Amino acid sequence: MPENISQPPLMSRGMKAVLLSQFLSAFADNALLFAILAQFKSSLYPEWSQPVLQMVFVLAFILLAPFVGQFADRTPKGRVMLSGNLLKFVGAFLICVGSDPFLGYALVGIGAAVYSPAKYGILGELTDGERLVKANGLMEASTIAAILLGSVIGGLLSDWSIVFALGVCAAMYALAVFVNFGIPKLSAAQIGRGWNIKKMFIQFLEATRTLWADKESRFSLVGTSMFWGAGVTLRFLLVQWVPIALGMTDNTTPTVLNAMVAIGIVVGAGLAAKFVTLKTVRRCMPAGILIGLGVVYFSLQTSIIPSYLILIIIGVFGGFFVVPLNALLQDKGKHSVGAGNAIAVQNLGENTAMLLMLGLFSLVTSIGISVVAIGIGFGAIFALAIGGLWLWDCTRKRS
Repeated sequence: MPENISQPPLMSRGMKAVLLSQFLSAFADNALLFAILAQFKSSLYPEWSQPVLQMVFVLAFILLAPFVGQFADRTPKGRVMLSGNLLKFVGAFLICVGSDPFLGYALVGIGAAVYSPAKYGILGELTDGERLVKANGLMEASTIAAILLGSVIGGLLSDWSIVFALGVCAAMYALAVFVNFGIPKLSAAQIGRGWNIKKMFIQFLEATRTLWADKESRFSLVGTSMFWGAGVTLRFLLVQWVPIALGMTDNTTPTVLNAMVAIGIVVGAGLAAKFVTLKTVRRCMPAGILIGLGVVYFSLQTSIIPSYLILIIIGVFGGFFVVPLNALLQDKGKHSVGAGNAIAVQNLGENTAMLLMLGLFSLVTSIGISVVAIGIGFGAIFALAIGGLWLWDCTRKRS
């Protein structure tokens, strides 16, 4: 009983500021993506350029992975989040005033790479113990609610005015910067470590080696990397699937379909926070297999209402799958290499998976393979991959 009393409160003022900042930033991230895609569409960019745009974004995560985690651990994480949102604002503003969208979006990607380790790492500083799973559930719910609204509003505004949609995105980033000042200035997790780039790179490699050597951490890293690589590919699959399967050419319908996934993930994250703890993380694995099977079934649809329902269900499985894996890695990282370093290693794995899957998607799109066939193959491979991961984990535990 005393242990529970000594735990920091879950919904402290600082936690509320973190969640609101994350909501605003993620809202702008998703609205901006669909606004740029609408700009590509109106300017007759080739279809393969859409996943390439996202590849530019995730490349920043890969290149900066050795440094951003240590930056988050050696600096108060609230200030790191502020810096990341400020970079996002500058990138969105440049796109608004007519700069190259790939360049502006790359700057947004740099801001996101800086921001990401801090937004998750700070959760372990604001709360701890089993509440960390609940905090992750709240973070995922905040993020997915932002994806839900940002995607839909980004599409709606782009159908009305692309320039106005881009301006709204920049304004939301500016508001996120303002909210960041409400996050308490906690002490840095690691003090006096210095800023030698070579040493930071070596330390990142050591952190990567440490996490991958640990069976629990490796299990989480593989699972989350597969999930987010698949998730970003599904987003672009939807954009190209809508005009072919449903015969709709507006900007709003793909964003609404993405929002259905977001609604499901909010529900799944809540269920994970209620029914899964750090000791029962593996309860999430069947949900991962069902994600892939759901994508296969979805790819065969030709009407809008069943598509909505299937995507919501896929989202529920997604939230239930990824939230416990995130919490497991944060707990392991906090007690080994530092939470910021752990998230940076996770970002490297996830964004490498995204880069590879987006590159493959861009390739098969450019050579003319049907988007329906891509969806079926993609879903089947994902289900088999998660099933293989689960089987590998069960075999490892018995040995």
